[in-house]
Amino acid sequence: MLARVFASGGTTLQRILIVEDSATMRSLLASSLEGLETPVKIVEAESGFEALRLLPRESFDLVVTDINMPDINGLELVSFIKNNPQYAAIPLVIVSTEGSDRDRDKGLGLGADAYVVKPFDPEQLRRVVVDLLSARDGADAPSGR
Repeated sequence: MLARVFASGGTTLQRILIVEDSATMRSLLASSLEGLETPVKIVEAESGFEALRLLPRESFDLVVTDINMPDINGLELVSFIKNNPQYAAIPLVIVSTEGSDRDRDKGLGLGADAYVVKPFDPEQLRRVVVDLLSARDGADAPSGR
């Protein structure tokens, strides 16, 4: 697990869990979220299994996950989170090379709030994350604990 804190403005620290088996892609995802107006703490997990171990340890405001990973894949992770009352309110973004309509529909159907296809535009990812965090703040949802 790696945690990075980017305090670039705002007052409330938003906690984002990035779940991706590729170290290079995890780094790209994290650096893409550095420029958010709100300060963020990014926690990185290299597998769905590691993400499941981290969820009870810290409350997260958003999860970004890949689909194709060893052990527990991203779709299984989405399903677990959305079917668990303790975590169901956490917004989920899938970032995957699986770009067909069928793959997108499956991910969104399991409860993901957004689906971004790799290679992705960092600005698009930032917009999606900001929109989901803003909606969460506006709804004053519990933070997953």
